[in-house]
Amino acid sequence: MKHYIDFHEDVSFDDLNYLLEIASDMKKKTKTGVKHHILEGKSLAMIFTKSSTRTRVSFEVGMYQLGGQALFLSNDDIQIGRGETIHDTAKVLSGMVDGIMIRTFAHQDIVDLAKYGSIPVINGLSDDQHPTQALADLLTIQEHKGGLKGLKLAYVGDGNNVTASLLQACAKAGMDISCASPKGYTAGQKYVDQALEDAKVTGSKILMTEDPFEACDGADVIYADTWTSMGQEEEKAKRVEIFKDYQVNSKLMGVAHKDAIFMHCLPAYRGYEVTEDVIDGPQSVVFDEAENRLHAHKAILVNCFTR
Repeated sequence: MKHYIDFHEDVSFDDLNYLLEIASDMKKKTKTGVKHHILEGKSLAMIFTKSSTRTRVSFEVGMYQLGGQALFLSNDDIQIGRGETIHDTAKVLSGMVDGIMIRTFAHQDIVDLAKYGSIPVINGLSDDQHPTQALADLLTIQEHKGGLKGLKLAYVGDGNNVTASLLQACAKAGMDISCASPKGYTAGQKYVDQALEDAKVTGSKILMTEDPFEACDGADVIYADTWTSMGQEEEKAKRVEIFKDYQVNSKLMGVAHKDAIFMHCLPAYRGYEVTEDVIDGPQSVVFDEAENRLHAHKAILVNCFTR
């Protein structure tokens, strides 16, 4: 049994190469109409206590394309929303389905599902990490840049769950990563330390700074995310003021390489973390990135269910 909860702990260097290879292969098969029912007869329970567009569609369609079945379970559909314990939920689902994908607030809930259940658990997003997004990001960069090792990704904005997983993923892939965030809003030191640990193996360079221009200097990829994540809506006005100098615009893109690409995990808020001319411009690959969630997630499903 193999879980996909934490990029640093659950994805080895060999796993990463395998995941990217099968994601690319299954994308080609999808585009050419070749069926790949690797998970025929398998079922996936999808628990959502946070709303979603890309995560739900990619896992549901992904299971269908792999020959399996996905069951959407919102907070209102299952007894967790009425106080049933994670322990009991894990035991019950382990007897009925072949795997669980959960998108939720508390990261510990995902860890506990894996602890008490007997089937693979996939982290579709928690307040701490977003490892499924990170794999789709690497797949997208690889497609547009022809490889990963030695490239530089600059992340600008809130040091959130996306930042944490990008730190883990870039270091594992041998990419340099620089993160620019305001004081008090940087990624957790735990994730910086993990990136530094893997960087000793891959040669990645890790930079944490408050200066977005320093972070983006010579970057091959510039990455942004919303300034206000789900559950932080009451902080929006405060965050807009704090992050106003962390907007990705043409001036900031100008210090990156001329062929740099712009990425965003979406949903995006034009005029806030990114200007319209950047996200809708020729350097933006955000919709390729969104599409690659489908193929990256299929790779994760195959990895968890068959290895």
